[in-house]
Amino acid sequence: MLQLQFKPELHYFDTCREFAEQFRITADDVVLSNRYIYEPFFGHLNLPARVIHQEEFGAGEPTDVMVDAILERMEGFGKGRIIAIGGGTVIDIAKVLAVAPAGARTDDLYRDMAHLEAHRELVILPTTCGTGSEVTNISILNRTRLGSKTGLVSPAMFARQAVLVPELLSALPWGVFATSSIDALVHAVESALSPKATPYTLLFSHRAMELILRGYQAIRNEGREARGRFMKDFLIASNFAGLAFGTAGCAAVHALSYPLGGTYHVPHGESNYALFTAVLEVYGEAGLEGRLAELADTLAALLACRREEAFARLAELLAAILPLKRLREYGMTEQDVSLFARTVIVSQQRLLANNFRPLSEEEIAKIYASLL
Repeated sequence: MLQLQFKPELHYFDTCREFAEQFRITADDVVLSNRYIYEPFFGHLNLPARVIHQEEFGAGEPTDVMVDAILERMEGFGKGRIIAIGGGTVIDIAKVLAVAPAGARTDDLYRDMAHLEAHRELVILPTTCGTGSEVTNISILNRTRLGSKTGLVSPAMFARQAVLVPELLSALPWGVFATSSIDALVHAVESALSPKATPYTLLFSHRAMELILRGYQAIRNEGREARGRFMKDFLIASNFAGLAFGTAGCAAVHALSYPLGGTYHVPHGESNYALFTAVLEVYGEAGLEGRLAELADTLAALLACRREEAFARLAELLAAILPLKRLREYGMTEQDVSLFARTVIVSQQRLLANNFRPLSEEEIAKIYASLL
C-alpha cells in the first residue's frame, strides 16, 4: 500500500525577493498570477518573465472557459517554466497549462487523462493558507458544458518545485483567510478518516489540525489581529494537509460541495465549510469507532471537551471564525436536494470511495436538507 506520495521539491523563503533571486526568473518563464498579488509583491523586482493575470480571463473559481482562453494566449510562447503565484484558481489553472500540448483544449485533456505528460516545468507559490495544491497532482475545474466541477488528475501534474513564502499571505483579506484555512482543516480531517490513510499521512493530518485549531483559538480569544503571528503556522498547516490528502484523498465533504459550488458559484473553501460538520455528524450517528473515534479524541484534546462533544465544539469554534450560512442563502432550493444527491452519486465516486463509511443517496439528500 502506498504510504506517502510527495513529488515536488519543497522550498521556503521569508520574502519574495529571496525566491526570485534563488530561482533566477528569465524571459522564457511565464508567471500566472493576479494583478493585486503580483504588483505589490513582485512588481518592484522588474522580473523579465511574461506575466498573465488570471482575472483578465474570468472571475471566480477556475473553469474550462478560462483555461482555454489562456491556452490561446500562450500559443507560441515556447517551453519556459510556468510559475503559479496565487490561490486555488491560479494553481489549478497552472497545472492544466503545464500538461497541455500545443493546440490542446481542456476537453481534450479530460478525454485522454491517462496519457497526460508534462510539457512545461511547473513552480507553485500558494498565496492562501488552504489549498495545499502546491504538493498535489489534481486540478478541479468547473466544466461549464457539464454544469459540475470535476477533477483532472495525473502524475504529470505535480509541480517540479513547491515554494512557501509567508510574505505572500501578509495582505490576505479576512474572508479569504477564513475560507482557505477552513478548507485546509477539511483536507486534514478527511484525509485522516480516509481508508487510504497511513501512519505517515496521519502525522501530517493531525499536526495540520493542531496548528489550525490553536491559531483559531487565539483569534477567538484575542481578536482577528492575532492571526498575524500565526500566518506561517497556517501556511505550513495547509501544506501538511496537502501532503496528507495527496496520498489519502478527500471524501464526502468535497463530493457534496461540488454541485453547490458549480451551480451557485460558491468559493471552494466556503462550499466545503457549508457541508463539513454535517457530514461528521452523520458519520457519528452510528457511534464513534475506528478513525472517527481517533479524530474525536484528537479534537477533544485540542478543544478541551469530551469526545462526544468534539464535533459540536468544533462547529462552535469555526462559527467564531466564519459564521455558517444556510444553503438557501447561496440559492439552493428544495428541488436541488434530490438533484444534487443524485449528481454526487453519479459523478463523484472517486471521492466517495474515500469516505469513512459509505453514504447512500438518501443520506446525502438528508445532509443537504438538514442544511437548507
